[in-house]
Amino acid sequence: MRENGRVTSATRQPETPAAAIPPRLIATDLDGTLLRDDKSVSPRTIAALAAAEEAGIEVFFVTGRPARWMDVVSDHVHGHGLAICGNGAAVVDLHGGPGTHRFVKVRELARENARDAVRLLRESAPGTVFAVEQTYGFYQEPDYPKLHMEVPDALAPAEHLLASDAPGAGEPVLKILAYHPTLDPDAFLTLARLAIGDRANVTRSSPSALLEISGPGVSKASTLALCCAERGISHEEVVAFGDMPNDVEMLTWAGQSYAMGNAHPDAVAAASGRTAANNEDGVAVVIERLLAERGHTLSERTGHRLDG
Repeated sequence: MRENGRVTSATRQPETPAAAIPPRLIATDLDGTLLRDDKSVSPRTIAALAAAEEAGIEVFFVTGRPARWMDVVSDHVHGHGLAICGNGAAVVDLHGGPGTHRFVKVRELARENARDAVRLLRESAPGTVFAVEQTYGFYQEPDYPKLHMEVPDALAPAEHLLASDAPGAGEPVLKILAYHPTLDPDAFLTLARLAIGDRANVTRSSPSALLEISGPGVSKASTLALCCAERGISHEEVVAFGDMPNDVEMLTWAGQSYAMGNAHPDAVAAASGRTAANNEDGVAVVIERLLAERGHTLSERTGHRLDG
């Protein structure tokens, strides 16, 4: 449902039949969606992405990952070279390869809002531990688990990490990570949204009780909408793919959207369609079909038919 052009429900059907509007942009999540479980991009998917670009359809990677974790797909960017990272907190130019990315757009979480979120979660969910993701830094509390395979730039209570004189205080905060060792992940998400209210946007993409807290109104969908508006692309011309609650707004907003075969129930409810699981190249399956419907063919190097 839409009011004044705004999405008001997470479950909807496309307003126009999908085949009636040729797609101009593909927006795909990475983990659990485009990437296989071993974090690889399959040859079939690489070929499908290249074929979409050759057919004039822009491809945007839209992920909860920070920019520094984008090496896995940096070889597969074409044309514009842009990716939306941090659940919409940043738009990054991946041209140039690992370590040379450039922030094109930053939608930060104000430190005051971040401190409020930490305080409210500590009160409502005792035992929560935090980490702070910034444009060029990662900081965490001493008890925060080793979830991210990297050494933090500093260890300290979140309140100190978010102070005006904290290490890295000159760099924007992109999101807060909040982990609880015992709560059910979906229950933790519901609790946090009620506790934090409109001070921040709260979502999750991990199978564990790990929440991602961004600025008010910052999501994959809202930043993707900004990028599309800059290109004169309407939501009806976007095809989106995702698998977790942090994809719900994007799947709702896009004219066509597909939940993966391995998707969370919230993503399934938000999407207008369903495709195969990430390990079965579900994104490539849909891209191949879309191109076939419009008379495009994949390169002979794919080895895959377009009718399956």
